[in-house]
Amino acid sequence: MAITLTLTHRVTDEELLELSKRNPGYQFESTAKGELVVTPTGMEGGRISAEVLLQLGLWNRHTHAGVVFDSSTGFRLPDSALFAPDASWVRLDRWNALTPEQRKKFGPLCPDAVFEIRSESNTLAELGEKARAYVSNGARIAVLIDPDARAVEVYRPGREAETHRDPATLALDPELPRFVLDLKPIFAS
Repeated sequence: MAITLTLTHRVTDEELLELSKRNPGYQFESTAKGELVVTPTGMEGGRISAEVLLQLGLWNRHTHAGVVFDSSTGFRLPDSALFAPDASWVRLDRWNALTPEQRKKFGPLCPDAVFEIRSESNTLAELGEKARAYVSNGARIAVLIDPDARAVEVYRPGREAETHRDPATLALDPELPRFVLDLKPIFAS
C-alpha cells in the first residue's frame, strides 16, 4: 500500500534523492500539493515493469525517436509534482534541448509517454489520478496496466480514457509510432 505523508515543508529534490539512497526498494514521489508518497515495489510489479521497459527500449533502439527511462528516474512536472513512472519515454528533440546539468538531475519536464503498473501498493483510482496528472502536465500518452484485472487504460489529452480488457497486444500509435505493446508476457503468471 502506498503511504502518503503531509509534511511541514515541501521536500526538496536533494532530500528526495537522499531518502531514495537511504531506503532502497522504495519509490519516493511528491504531489503538486507537496505530499510525500512512498511506494514499495514487489517482485511481480518489478517483473512487469522490466518487461514494459524492455519492449519500449527495443522499439526505441529501432526508431531512434527518443530516450527511455526506468522507474528510478524522477520528473519534476510543470505543476511541481515529482513523479517516477515505471517506464517512460521522452522525444529526442526535447532530450536534446536539455543541458548536460539538467540531465543529471530530476527531469525538468513531463515525459511524452508514461507507463504505470498497478501493484498491491496502489489502487486503480490512484493511478488514474496520476495518469490524468501526467496528461495535464504535457504527456501525450499515459498507459496504466492492471495485471490482476488483465486490463490496460490509455489516457490521452482531450479524450476519455480507453479501457482494453485482456488484450494480447495494444498499438500505441500515433504517440509511439509503430509501437505495439505485447501483453502476453505481462499478463503471464
